[in-house]
Amino acid sequence: MDSMEQRRNLIVDLVNQSGSISFVQLKSKIPKISEMTLRTDLKALDEAKRIVRVHGGAKSVDVVIGTDDMLSRRSVRNIEAKQLITQKALQLVRKDTTIFLDSGSTTTMLASMMPDQSNLIYTNSLTCAVELCKLEKPAIHILGGTMNRYSMSICGIHAIQDVLRINFNQVFMGVTSYCEQTGFNCGVDEEAVLKRTVMNQAEQKIVLMDSSKVGVKNTYAICSLADVDVIISDGNLPEDFLEECRKYNVQII
Repeated sequence: MDSMEQRRNLIVDLVNQSGSISFVQLKSKIPKISEMTLRTDLKALDEAKRIVRVHGGAKSVDVVIGTDDMLSRRSVRNIEAKQLITQKALQLVRKDTTIFLDSGSTTTMLASMMPDQSNLIYTNSLTCAVELCKLEKPAIHILGGTMNRYSMSICGIHAIQDVLRINFNQVFMGVTSYCEQTGFNCGVDEEAVLKRTVMNQAEQKIVLMDSSKVGVKNTYAICSLADVDVIISDGNLPEDFLEECRKYNVQII
């Protein structure tokens, strides 16, 4: 290996190709480096947020937080689709209701455009909270819990306990992916549990999802298509998915 940078780039490529890889598997693919050097590289790459170091190996950032990568990168991808979804979502926001805004780049864009009107808004997203604090009329609440530094969101048992006390009129939910076999998914177990809990507490369940997320399987299930009332998308959803939505009376906007 000619340089440390080349070696670490190779490690990132191997982790991303596998999604999740053990230390032993990595060592077998790069046999010329020592175990100590490999551990040092994994630590440095984790600190640089290029991979996520876990017990016994490493995972790609995509696997941990979803196929859209870190929030800072998600915010500059598929901007036109996000803008279209946001404009559609704004038409559903009702005054004098209790709303939950999930974490994510699309919900953050929605938060930045929320009308300054009487609402009770809860969120687990630090970026949504920053946007919402510019408004004067809504009451804004942030869930307590453990911060995911990649997605800039809060999850964990304390967040779930907060949610169980609240009945939401509407939830605007972000998802990592959808596939027919597993339903809506995300890449973090604790976030999946929180999302399911929020959906169970909501009167109207609204999913914000662009068409690129259909047909993609991720690790942790959130809910099935039958559990959703409305899907707001970019107008490019595949026909077989639309047929499934009609089957379960899910409104597509």
